[in-house]
Amino acid sequence: MAEKRKVPASEGLFIWPSSVPGLMASRCVSCGTCYFPKTFTCQNPDCTKKNVEDIALKGRGKLWSYTIVHYQPPSPYISPGPFKPFYIGLVEFPEGIRILGQLTGTDNKDVTLDMDVELVIEKLYDDADGNEAVTWKFKVL
Repeated sequence: MAEKRKVPASEGLFIWPSSVPGLMASRCVSCGTCYFPKTFTCQNPDCTKKNVEDIALKGRGKLWSYTIVHYQPPSPYISPGPFKPFYIGLVEFPEGIRILGQLTGTDNKDVTLDMDVELVIEKLYDDADGNEAVTWKFKVL
């Protein structure tokens, strides 16, 4: 059987394929404010320069908040199979930005605030063409 082709669930949000995946973000060169997804100008009202550079958010962050989703979200959510509750986490990166994403690796682990998580690229669902759609998730360490 042929291996399923992996495709990004959404283009332009993360660096993949890569041995070290990252989220495509922006940082203001003047005030240091970070943005995800990428932006073309600083949106900090106190900043006067407004110039941004592209950066990649990689590696580890700290779990700042989380919840468990106990019901299947409505469309356009696509369940990877029969619905099972899953964790969503708000992760703070060293650059000072907090980003939402699904948590993975939570089986038989106590999820607690301030725990280390690592950015990974994993399957989200199988698309209509039989491809494996992948996205970023945060792996509980």
